[in-house]
Amino acid sequence: MKALTALGYELYTEWFGQPQIASASLVRNFLTKAAAEFPEQKFSVHFLFGEWTDIADAWQLKNWEAYRDVSRLGRKTRIGGKQREALWTIFEQARAAMAERKLVTWADIFGRLTEHLASGKARPFDHAVVDEAQDLGVAEARFLAALTGERPDGLFFAGDLGQRIFQQPFSWKALGLDVRGRSFTLRINYRTSHQIRSHADRLLPGTISDIDGNTEGRRGTVSMFDGAPPDVVIAGSPEHEAGVVSAWISKRLAEGCRPHEMGVVVRSDAEIKRARAAIKLAGAAFVELNDKVEIEDGAIAIATMHFAKGLEFRSVVVMACNDEVIPLQERIESVADDADLEEVYNTERHLLYVACTRARDHLLVTGVEPASEFLDDFRKG
Repeated sequence: MKALTALGYELYTEWFGQPQIASASLVRNFLTKAAAEFPEQKFSVHFLFGEWTDIADAWQLKNWEAYRDVSRLGRKTRIGGKQREALWTIFEQARAAMAERKLVTWADIFGRLTEHLASGKARPFDHAVVDEAQDLGVAEARFLAALTGERPDGLFFAGDLGQRIFQQPFSWKALGLDVRGRSFTLRINYRTSHQIRSHADRLLPGTISDIDGNTEGRRGTVSMFDGAPPDVVIAGSPEHEAGVVSAWISKRLAEGCRPHEMGVVVRSDAEIKRARAAIKLAGAAFVELNDKVEIEDGAIAIATMHFAKGLEFRSVVVMACNDEVIPLQERIESVADDADLEEVYNTERHLLYVACTRARDHLLVTGVEPASEFLDDFRKG
């Protein structure tokens, strides 16, 4: 069992040597410098990085013709021919800067692995089971399609479209992964109480579809157990919120919930200090989770919504659900076109859904007035 990036890194190192991976901040820097030569276009850094990540790099486009003709699925901002030409020049310069420094992106890694497998080289696996499949990127999906060759039963995918928070939509079928007629929706929930799940489901549409027309319905799902209804508290101040969360944590601990069975989840790093303050007020120990720090006995876990994905706790607090925090105002303001707002709002809803469904038995959702508009949907009914 391996993370897909860990597998990609190991295979790349074995076949081609250890890669030097360009960080997101470094890629942004290369793009910004290249874009400075086209001041009349006024491309934002956010737009440039998104177009690079979701289109040019993801699809491993190597020439102008490929970029000119590619379908920009998920990129709602329309661009004209002259803008595309300018963008491609920027991307070429950024890629040349990375090549000069012998840097690669994760899409480069999976792209080269895919080419290696397609050339007839021995495949490391006959079969693969892929979890969290909704968050696969284009290059990763292509790699998986090549990993087991033409075996009709070579790949098994499990995922939840409602938890798609990392990737832009794209056609699996176009990459050779056609699951139409071969997929089905699991209707039994073993992890989350009926009360928590039913409230969280209100954050999402009744039916979610992907690019290839596969649909996933939220209705008809049954949880295997009941629990307490989730609590929602809109506080008048951050201090009031901290007091509410502290009292709730103390009550859960008194009921026998152990510290490592509890999690406090916030939208981003900017809100972590609010989680710290609440747990300190309760007199409990805590640990802030990241790539190098895991859950510890005797400590309540603090995590961002992105990092909490895949985790599970008996009791969860989702804190700081303020207006301008979720949906994140910074993302809304960075939108280059009103048409992109829909994607921002959708992924922000999915984030809150992911955070709330980390809870098995008890859930508290808090914010400070004015609270997130999403909480109206969470509480309705």
